[in-house]
Amino acid sequence: MKVTDPVCKMIIEDKDAVATSFYNGIAYHFCSKPCKEDFDKNPDVYTGKKLSMPGKEELISITSKAIGEMAKDPICGMVIPKDRSIKRAAGGRAYYFCSESCVRTFEAPEAELKSMKRRVTIALTGVVILAIFRAGVFLGLAGGATILTMVPIPWLPWFTGGVWLFIITTPIMIFGGKGFFIGAWHAIKNRVANMDLLIALGTSTAYLYSTFIVFVPGVLPVEEGNVYFEVSAVIIAFVLLGKYMEEIIKKRSSAAVRKLLDLRPQTARVIRDGSEVEIPAESVMVDEIVIIRPGEKIPTDGVVIEGYSSVDEKMITGESVPVEKKTGDKVIGGTINKVGSFKFRATRVGSDTTLSQIIKMVEEAQASSSHIQRLGDKVASYFVPAVIGVAFLSALVWILTGNPTLALLSFVAVLIIACPCALGIATPAALMVGVGKGAELGILIRGAEYLERAEKLSVVVFDKTGTLTKGEPEVTEIVTVEGVREDEVLRFAAIAEKGSEHPLAEAVIKRANMRGLSTPDYETFEAIPGHGVMVIYEGKEILIGNRRLMKERGIPYEDKEAIISDLEEEGNTVMIVAREKKLMGFIAVADTLKENAGDVIKGLKTEKIEVIMLTGDNERTAKAIGNRIGIEKIISNVLPGDKAKVIKELQTEGKVVAMVGDGINDSPALVQADIGIAIGGGSDIAKEAGGIILVRDDLRNVIKGIKLSRATMRKIKQNLFWAFIYNTIGVPIAAFGLLNPMIAAAAMALSSLSVVSNSALLKGVKI
Repeated sequence: MKVTDPVCKMIIEDKDAVATSFYNGIAYHFCSKPCKEDFDKNPDVYTGKKLSMPGKEELISITSKAIGEMAKDPICGMVIPKDRSIKRAAGGRAYYFCSESCVRTFEAPEAELKSMKRRVTIALTGVVILAIFRAGVFLGLAGGATILTMVPIPWLPWFTGGVWLFIITTPIMIFGGKGFFIGAWHAIKNRVANMDLLIALGTSTAYLYSTFIVFVPGVLPVEEGNVYFEVSAVIIAFVLLGKYMEEIIKKRSSAAVRKLLDLRPQTARVIRDGSEVEIPAESVMVDEIVIIRPGEKIPTDGVVIEGYSSVDEKMITGESVPVEKKTGDKVIGGTINKVGSFKFRATRVGSDTTLSQIIKMVEEAQASSSHIQRLGDKVASYFVPAVIGVAFLSALVWILTGNPTLALLSFVAVLIIACPCALGIATPAALMVGVGKGAELGILIRGAEYLERAEKLSVVVFDKTGTLTKGEPEVTEIVTVEGVREDEVLRFAAIAEKGSEHPLAEAVIKRANMRGLSTPDYETFEAIPGHGVMVIYEGKEILIGNRRLMKERGIPYEDKEAIISDLEEEGNTVMIVAREKKLMGFIAVADTLKENAGDVIKGLKTEKIEVIMLTGDNERTAKAIGNRIGIEKIISNVLPGDKAKVIKELQTEGKVVAMVGDGINDSPALVQADIGIAIGGGSDIAKEAGGIILVRDDLRNVIKGIKLSRATMRKIKQNLFWAFIYNTIGVPIAAFGLLNPMIAAAAMALSSLSVVSNSALLKGVKI
């Protein structure tokens, strides 16, 4: 059962209530403990016992004040008073939390990045100190001060150079390498081999081997000058630097999602129990009346029921000019009201809003795993244990040949050069950047698999109405008989069509209004099904309709048949206008093409992609539209259920097909197609069926989406190449003892950095 929190007025299920209080035999349920505490202090205030009807405004004031000071914990969802919450700032916004644990959870990504930055700083600082120390030793040797090799401080004979290296390297191993050793431990527990295991094995082997030589001298035939503490330090520093760069790229690539999240307003002003109250935006319920004032963000999707204003929707639709809103118009959550005030009824709330769905699609796409990514993961799962086997085998061979030092070096070098971290990030790094760039362009890619399919795309099928055309009939031409002016024909036609609800009638009236023509009321109106309409205006008969209507009323038009046919060949529906049994002229009405439709078709052909129009409209109209924009192959008179069959037939021919549509009737075809491209201004079902969503109703984004998908796939392949080339070349060299572990570490880190840097270049690709 739904109940209302008496303090914050939030409507909740009674079973979900955090706390309950009984007052005067009545149970009151609360969404949070702070609300219960406030109620228990002043129960009469919140139950209205102290207030008579004249004091109702006081109750509203108290309630509104309480609500205005409330905020929602972004982690657990609890509504809490701001003055009792834990406040944190991130991305220029203030967030409020009920507990430290929620704060830690919220800050985890930032905290991890800060922690990694500290570890990188420690590791790189240690490497610099080691480099300075080694340089001093070499300079000392060059100057003949051989004592520097073993005993830098004469009065501390046991404090040798090796001990100094141990002291400098140990913090790097503990603080810098902590993450790798934890990861390796988890890998061993789960019986899997990952890159952390490789790094932990390589660095710990070099570190422990060197420590043994320094503190247990004489056991191995190795001098203290040949320790490899620097190897461990340099490996950890380089790998950490690569991972840190990767995390920065991830953070920047997620900027599109954060920008979308920032569009959400934090509060909403609604009418509850006849009173205006301010609540957290997430608490707005379906069918609630929301009040919007000038300059405010719209908290959720809805339909205007009162008032008039203009709304800035460019962050959602890309429309640069504010859109006028009046009663009956839809509004989108996250957009900004400009000048007027209005009320709207909420139709979608929470996760159902347009903005939430966009955010969800971007996040899902960035987290999705494609076939090529799964293939890379599978290769890595086999690659790691194989490399460990090669490392042990090379070490064994060198030990058997009597060279334990080279055995150690080859073992460490193989493990490091083969580290598959570059392989592991090759696909996700490019995918995250690509999806993020798509979101900035208004192109939502719902999964990595659509990127792969776009690379092999061979056919794009367009729906006609609402996709290539605007879906709204417009007057395209007016032809008059001799002695009659265009405005006369249009004015009498508009007068006759005032009583009709047909889309063609709306087009005529719209054009008359644009020309400023007066359209007074008629005396009588008669709709003639399948023919047209007849009205009496100023005692005279006006007819507007088709050939059959003119024939029945005995109005000759046959000598003008050529004009009618020519207009129809161009895809128009022709309306014949007559007054007092005399022909006045013809009004051509058609569904006009969207801007840039022709350029889009030309661009696709340039990309060597076949273009097909698929429509339920008649063949003549479809061909007229196709001829105007350069589409040769037209499939017309197709029922909604048969559109998917057409797509399937194309696929059986071995073609990779994309379907571009906007209506509910396009949904089966969008699902059947290899890539369903849904127009953002279309139906919700179409958008759910599409794999790529064009937020802005701009056909040019079809080409942009295809080009972006192909560019992202190129980056993924380039990344995989760079990841494998280092391993392929480096492993044999390291196994033969020809690669110093420090050089191997630098090469491995360079591999990861090249992958991350190459992915970052995708942000700058001009689509």
